[in-house]
Amino acid sequence: MKQQRGRTVEIESLADFDERVASGARAMAGWHLQNVDLRERGPVLRRLDPTGALFLGCGLAEVDEQSLRARGALVFPEVPDVPVNQYRAHLYTPGELYDHLVAGYHDTLDARVYAWSKQEPQLDRSLAKALHDHSIDDALDEFVLGRGLVGIMGGHALARGSASYAAAARLAHRLAGAGLTVATGGGPGAMEAANLGAYLSARPARELDAALEMLAVVPGFTPSVDDWAMTAFEVLNRWPDGVRSLGIPTWHYGHEPPNAFATDIAKYFKNAIREDVLLHLASAGIVFLPGAAGTVQEIFQDACENYYADRSAVAPMVLVGRRHWSETVPVWPVLEALGRGRDMGARLHLVDGVDEAVSVLAADAGEADLPDLSESAP
Repeated sequence: MKQQRGRTVEIESLADFDERVASGARAMAGWHLQNVDLRERGPVLRRLDPTGALFLGCGLAEVDEQSLRARGALVFPEVPDVPVNQYRAHLYTPGELYDHLVAGYHDTLDARVYAWSKQEPQLDRSLAKALHDHSIDDALDEFVLGRGLVGIMGGHALARGSASYAAAARLAHRLAGAGLTVATGGGPGAMEAANLGAYLSARPARELDAALEMLAVVPGFTPSVDDWAMTAFEVLNRWPDGVRSLGIPTWHYGHEPPNAFATDIAKYFKNAIREDVLLHLASAGIVFLPGAAGTVQEIFQDACENYYADRSAVAPMVLVGRRHWSETVPVWPVLEALGRGRDMGARLHLVDGVDEAVSVLAADAGEADLPDLSESAP
């Protein structure tokens, strides 16, 4: 049971509800019940005072729903014919999004939701999407509580088996091994590599190398998402119970499937919300691996946050790949100009490789209150 005090109490499980009732509760003022199946608790509900309670997508017998409304509760039902739970209390797992993968990716929850989301906009669908994303916000707030998040951004096209893919995985392996929680955009390419490295961060580097070798057999999600995802689950089956990391993908880019190595997945419908959330949460800094337009957009969104932030809230920005960010996609000169004379200037870093990126974050750790990054994972 959540030990909460104050006017608002969040209840997200039947066990939590039962425990509060057993402890002697008689009124539900301030209770926010989310996605709890209460269809077998009719007699209990009828003896409690529901005035001021909020029911979000809870399972209720019709007679109990009418009674709760009549006695002062606010009841939000689910929008019908929607493939997602609009009031879910927890982030997604890879297993949830890839259910029925054996029958093909097109049968998975992830694919079904994407197909539904591409229908013509209607008020009920828009409402369901907004309710869902609000619930993901709430679940994400609970996940990040007490964690130091470091973001790793990079291109979706980075191929398994490439040196750059391995470098991204090793970077995350070291950062997560130092106690940080790795957060990515949750997609393929560099994002998958980072979540993989974090997942195996409690294991020796040689086991990460073995996983990289397994994955290299299927370099990308084209032409077959099925083969790409199945290979990832083979890795998960070989090394179960990995370290938790975060992925924040979006159905806006539904043609890019989520990677299976992020243990906790905050998948949104609205891409703008997703990107803002991802950048805002990475209080321990963000590492930007070589990428294209999407990564450039994320760099300048983060730069804007740091440009106007109070000194205490400026987070490190580490761009990996001097030639890439100075010549191929020359954003570094612009960042330098923005940072000149401002607090963010001291937190801008351009490096060439993983070791240098980790060293920069380690040097920054004293001011940013990060864990010691000097020691790698076992």
